Order: sequence, then C-alpha cells, then structure tokens
Amino acid sequence: MSETNPKLQSELKLFDVTNLVVGAIIGADIYVAASFGAEYLGPISLLVWVIAGIMAIIIALCFAQCAALLPSVGGPYAYAKDAWGPFPGFMVGWSLWLAEWMSLAVFPIAFVRYLMFFYPDLGWEYQVLVKGLFIAFLTLTNIIGIKAAGRTNDILTLAKITPLIFFAAIGLIFIISHPTATSSNLSPFSPLGLSNFGIAFVLIFWAYAGFEISTIPADEIKDPGKTIPKAIILGISIVTIFYLITNFVLFGVRPWNKLASDTAPLAEATTDALSINPTWVVIGGLIVGIGALISVAGSDESGMIGTSRLGYALAADGLFPHAFAKVHPKYKTPYLAIIIQGVTALIAAIIGNLGTLIATSVFLLSIAYLATSASVFSLRKKYPEPKFQLKGGSLIPILGIIFSLFLISQCTITQITIGLALLFFGILIYARYSPKEEIPALKKVLLSRDSVLARAYKEEEKFLAYIIRRIKRFYRRITGKQQTWDKIV
Repeated sequence: MSETNPKLQSELKLFDVTNLVVGAIIGADIYVAASFGAEYLGPISLLVWVIAGIMAIIIALCFAQCAALLPSVGGPYAYAKDAWGPFPGFMVGWSLWLAEWMSLAVFPIAFVRYLMFFYPDLGWEYQVLVKGLFIAFLTLTNIIGIKAAGRTNDILTLAKITPLIFFAAIGLIFIISHPTATSSNLSPFSPLGLSNFGIAFVLIFWAYAGFEISTIPADEIKDPGKTIPKAIILGISIVTIFYLITNFVLFGVRPWNKLASDTAPLAEATTDALSINPTWVVIGGLIVGIGALISVAGSDESGMIGTSRLGYALAADGLFPHAFAKVHPKYKTPYLAIIIQGVTALIAAIIGNLGTLIATSVFLLSIAYLATSASVFSLRKKYPEPKFQLKGGSLIPILGIIFSLFLISQCTITQITIGLALLFFGILIYARYSPKEEIPALKKVLLSRDSVLARAYKEEEKFLAYIIRRIKRFYRRITGKQQTWDKIV
C-alpha cells in the first residue's frame, strides 16, 4: 500500500490547522443528529450544542498534548500503548475501531430515512435492499475507486455544501419575515424539562466526533504552543456556531414537536420555509434532500476507509487477524478489511436502532477519550519537553478525564452493556493474536509521518473547511502570496 507524501513548503500556521479542525468535525452528522435535541429536550437543546462544543475543545486539547509528546504515530491506540503497554493499547484501539464501525452502520439508516422523504411508503424489505446496495456501492468504491473518487471530490464537496448554505439562507429569511411564527415555534423554550438531558447530550456530542484529526505532529506547526490551542478553540467554535445556526433555523421554521418525529429534519424544515409557493417547496426539498443523500454517502465512504486503516494498523502490530492487513494486488487497498467491516456494518444497520448505535459509539469513543486524557500524565514523564505544552499544568487533562467519564455516565444501561460485551470480545481477540509478530513493512507505510499528514490534510475537503480553504486560496491568488503547503494530488 502506498500513500501520497505531502510536500511541505513551510510550517503550518493558525489558518491551516484551524481549517483541519473544521474539516475533521463537520460531515453528515448534522443531517443525522439535528432532530435528537427536539425529541428529548425541545428548543433548549440549542444550549446542549454549546456545552458539547466546549467539552470537545477540552478533550481535543488533550489529544493535541499527546500528539506533541508522541508525534510519530498519533492516535489513542498509540498513546495508550506507549503509556501503559500493549494490552491497554489494544483495548483502546479496539474500542476506537468499534466506535468507527458503528458509525458505518449509522449512515445506511440515515440514508434510508432521507430517501423516505421522497418515498414515504418504502417497505421494510426495500429499506433492507437500499441499505445493502448502499454498503455494497461504498465497499466497491473503497476497494477499486479511491483514485477516481479523489478526482471528483471537489464536485461532491460542493454538492454537500450547497444544500446546507441554501437551507440556512432560506431559513433565516423565513425567520426574519415571520417573527411571530418563529417565536411560537421556540416557545416554550424547555417544554420537556431536563430529565432527558443525558440522552440528548450523548447523541448531540456524536456530531463533534473527529476533532482529534487536528492533533497532527506538532513539529509541522509553526509555534505549536500557541497555534494548536488557538486552532482547536477557534475551529471547534466555528463548528459550534455553524451547528447553532442550523439548529436555530430548524427550531425557528418548524415546531419542535414535529421536528422531534422527523426522519429527514432539514428537508422537512425546508418545505415549511418555502410553503408559500408549491414549486419552491418541490425544488427546495429536492436540493436539501438530495444533498443529504450525497453527504451521508460521502461521509460513510470516508469512514469506511478510515476504519479499515485502523484495523490494518492493529493487524500490522500482530493484534488483529492478518486478513485485515491483506492488500489487493491490483488496487493496493486492504480489501478484506473493507469487505468484512462492510458486511458486519450492514447487519448492524438492519437490526440496530439509530439512537442506540450512535450512543454506543459515543460510549466507545469516550473510552478512547478517557485513555488519551489520562495518557497525558504518563507521556509527560517519558517525554518531558514537547514543542507544545498545555497551559495550566494538569487542569486540562483532569477536565478531559472528568468530561469523558461524564459522557460514559450519560449512556443508558443498554448501551453500556452492549459496549462492554463488545469490549470483552476484544479480550478474546487479543488473547488469540497477541503472541503474533508485528508486520514491520505495513507499519512503516501506515504510521509514517508523511502518511499521517497526508490523511490529515484530506480533511480540508469537508464542508466549511472547503469554503475556508477556497477563500484563502483566492486571497493568496489576488495578493500574489505563496501557499503555505502544496495540495496533495
């Protein structure tokens, strides 16, 4: 397997790293999680989006500290392994793989939900068929179509951005022109009380997952001690504002009790905002609905290759079946890993519940977040002088531990039970494969600094990050300034 190496012309600056943070977080999650707050809390869930953003900043700073202390490999798996040994490292890597795998199962469900905006009477057997075709298409694309997909990435990204901008624009116009209706939709602000705060918080926090991609090796960043924390705070703040605008428009345009039961919330709200004109309703619904379908498919495609790479890394360490590290002789992709995770994700998508899958994924992610926050203390003793050091001493990692435990505590008994059962299965896998030798050649390809950076930079092609990057490039073009780093081709 080969990776394209980024040709760095100079160190990454605040703008570049902020762009990576934004691109890493915002995906199709907003299409999926938008109605959860309404279902469990009503309009007051807008505050939950803010709280979740603050928690994401703290945990992301812990990831940044670990990346600065251990810059060569990155990731919760590597941090825990270096801090406490192979078995804890494997269990953290296993929990992360499971969390990402569950996310793969979420998107076929979300795809069907938005498809049913156009075909509301879609029967169960046809829903299963669509999920199967969805997974099969993405599996095939990841095995043989990576280069082709890369060449059309700009078009797909624009196709994903446009519906969200369109939705925000027509929604804000509706809110400004219909203040009475908006006020009515937002009242009462807390119709359901706060008894379901924990459930809503776990589901909403899922939309922030991915922020850890910003913690690329610190020695590639100019003045990392200042740049990394600023970029994380600025990037996640931008994402939070974006999420707040989207959700404020949702609640302002559509009554919360209707929004709570919507399977395609953005598309339904669009039809409400354009209800004055039947033609606009059809056009608006098509723009947002089709955009959601494209976005969901694109996010699952990215997640599928990312998850297969994690399984590939574990196999390279001799901790996973070697099938996960088997590379296709022609297409140079870990095809067996992609097929295995695709088939199992399809099964989970057929029998699983959307909320349960997301919440269990957050539970498993929280274990990786907890381990990373706690790793800061052990890694500081081993590597005492990183280029980036958290201010405030132990406060940030302690808060990271507390917030991670809080996330775990807000999951239901069912979700925790499922998560623990899957983790226990990981112990059996470790017992079976841990004596095996590492595969040095595979590790060298997967874990090289250039490989990590290349995968990180690809996050710039996502949503708001794409717009920010284009604005920067336009500015540099008219001012004659050089790019800080070359585009990866």
